[in-house]
Amino acid sequence: MFGRESKRHSSSRRFQSNSPDPSLDNEQQQDANNYYDPDIAPSNPEYGHGDELHVQCPPHTTQRKLVAKIDLRVIPVLSILYLLAFLDRTNIANASVFGLQEELALKNTQYNNALTIFFIPYIVFEIPSNVVLKKLKPHVWLSTCMFLFGLVTICQGLVQTYSGLLATRFFLGLAETGMFPGSFYLIGMWYKRSEAQRRYSFFFGSTSLAGAFGGLLASAIGKMSGMRGYQGWRWIFILEGLLTCLVAFLFFFLIPDFPENAKWLREDERTYIQRRLRNDQGSSAAERPIGIRDVINVFKDYKIFVGGFMYLGLIVPAYGYAFFAPGIIQSYGYSPIQTQLHSVPPWAASFTFAMIVAFVSDKFKHRFAFTLIPIAIAIAGFGILITVHTNHKLQYGALFCVTMGVYSAMPVIVCWFTMNLGGHHRRAVGTAYQIGFGNIGGIIATYAFLPKDKPNFYKTGYSICISFICVSATSCLVYAGSVFWQNRVRAKAPRDLGLTQFAKTEMGDLSPDYRYLL
Repeated sequence: MFGRESKRHSSSRRFQSNSPDPSLDNEQQQDANNYYDPDIAPSNPEYGHGDELHVQCPPHTTQRKLVAKIDLRVIPVLSILYLLAFLDRTNIANASVFGLQEELALKNTQYNNALTIFFIPYIVFEIPSNVVLKKLKPHVWLSTCMFLFGLVTICQGLVQTYSGLLATRFFLGLAETGMFPGSFYLIGMWYKRSEAQRRYSFFFGSTSLAGAFGGLLASAIGKMSGMRGYQGWRWIFILEGLLTCLVAFLFFFLIPDFPENAKWLREDERTYIQRRLRNDQGSSAAERPIGIRDVINVFKDYKIFVGGFMYLGLIVPAYGYAFFAPGIIQSYGYSPIQTQLHSVPPWAASFTFAMIVAFVSDKFKHRFAFTLIPIAIAIAGFGILITVHTNHKLQYGALFCVTMGVYSAMPVIVCWFTMNLGGHHRRAVGTAYQIGFGNIGGIIATYAFLPKDKPNFYKTGYSICISFICVSATSCLVYAGSVFWQNRVRAKAPRDLGLTQFAKTEMGDLSPDYRYLL
């Protein structure tokens, strides 16, 4: 589904030796080391048996067919799930164009406050949500959360006061808290690092598709204004929330669980999937539940905090665009319906560009450069918006640069960070932290574009976005330097440190056998 897999990942591929292969040159040896190599079986039988000397694909299928089977079951379902989550989260921007602020008599920064309160529970409960996800299984937890945020969205269309809007936005953030980190965590437990980027980008591209779909849907639903005595903005919330609730019932049966629990795979297929991932990422320690000590140990690694700033820096412009683009486009002189239609092309362009970046990044098995290139494009777009105020066509074109840059760099950053975390425990906690901490940027974004700045062409908001994009770029530089340095140190260190397989499993990507992807 996502392209032909590399021939070097054949079904008969053997585990690499702990000692360097003299037949390989330096570049080949570095590529060969970009995996986790278990040495001996664990001494504690509670954690299962060690790997065999090779990973052999079941005879009834091939690796390519099996990965395609996983693609069809995992990626579309999670992409639709997050599309609806992002749609229900950001459709308040479309509702605002159709009179939400006027009917509820919102003044000054009250609209911004309603946007902000969403992020308080959304940030606080990211890590607990991933812990619950592992306990209850993904299909139970994610489908339940999906139904709840659909129900809250319907209620959002029925509010009569500012306080009612605040309450529904708070509970919407609480219900959506597990969607993004949970889905990213789940995808990371199905694919090797060299396969992950285009899958992550396709999943993350659902945000762009939600923006495009939301604009088209709002332009149609807005025409229902006056039906049953409800204005158009209320129908946007009610119908889109109802759609989410209906899909949630279906997704209870379709959302995939972790590979070790996937009943839609044969036993030999599950075994093969787990072993190929262990060869690439190390043992997952999936059998042991996450405890408070696991959480504390994750935060002893400074790279976790760097990963948070990598994501935070792009969340500000991402949500700044998602929440305020309809208003910015409307300021170019378009009617409400034309505004919704003109919001679609920038989102569509961002999805296309993000997939191109993902395919090239996977082809070269490299992430760092593919964070900086889109970031530069986004900075160029905001630079135009700050300096040009009378050429609406050029300003509209700059919005394409903003969406293409920001929404292409974000999935690369999250994929790069997530897939460099080894094992269930470090990945569950680390991914949730990066998303949770990064979403603090959502609070900043909600106050970046204030009504009082509109006469000044939102220069303050654009300047804030550029500043935080630079924070992300700097953090990417620090993270790249850190993993490059640690790979070099581990390559020079003695290979046999007397660590058991159990100890290496507990260490995850901190194991001396682990090599980070740059």
